[in-house]
Amino acid sequence: MPIPPFFPFAHYMCVHNVNSHHIATTTHIYIGTRTLLPISIIGSGPPMVVLVMDPKYQQEYQPIVNKYSGRLAFANPGEERQGSVENGLSKLVELAGDNCKYVAVHDSARPLVTIKEVCDVVSDAKEHGAAVLGVPCKATIKESEDGSMVLRTIPRARLWEVHTPQVIKIDTLQRGFAKVEAENLEVTDDVSIVEQLGEPVKLTLGEYTNLKITTPEDMNLAISILDERKMESVDLLDEAYGWEVDAPTK
Repeated sequence: MPIPPFFPFAHYMCVHNVNSHHIATTTHIYIGTRTLLPISIIGSGPPMVVLVMDPKYQQEYQPIVNKYSGRLAFANPGEERQGSVENGLSKLVELAGDNCKYVAVHDSARPLVTIKEVCDVVSDAKEHGAAVLGVPCKATIKESEDGSMVLRTIPRARLWEVHTPQVIKIDTLQRGFAKVEAENLEVTDDVSIVEQLGEPVKLTLGEYTNLKITTPEDMNLAISILDERKMESVDLLDEAYGWEVDAPTK
């Protein structure tokens, strides 16, 4: 499979069944000449995953979608992140109907998320209605009006760096999209939509290694983290790697 420029899709949507205590995550990242497909599977995976991907790359990934027919599907991106998530959610509801109560939205630019992080944020969302992975800010944050001079230093004690997945009840996200559209609001991430409704969002403590890969330096760091974890390349088309829906609960 040819290596596309950086990431072929901005993010994917992973559905977690409200009655399940296990989850699977899949994400693709190309580092050097290796195709890394870190697969984190515990017990039964999510009933449906929607890949929000530019159509020009979908053909390359079609064999994987075919292998997991009925559980893996494409959706086209929107002009902005908000539109991409809405398109993915619409496809999800179309395919899964009322069988899914929660959606987890994850950036494929964060391929280093761990099983524990995913399970923790899903658990918090089931308790609170919405949850997002994040870590306390370590850097000193300065505010500037003109991009040249410092206006003030923002106390970091209350600041969090937000990651993904962001897990939200589907009906809550749908109500949020309706409000955002009706009031022409601008939101920067998925849980911001929930915030606009005045509903709570739980901060789930994640790991600093769940970094967003956007530069060559990030790639080098990702290689180091994967090597430390002893992660190996995985071929999703290999029969050795399945997606068990009815695996026993552990």
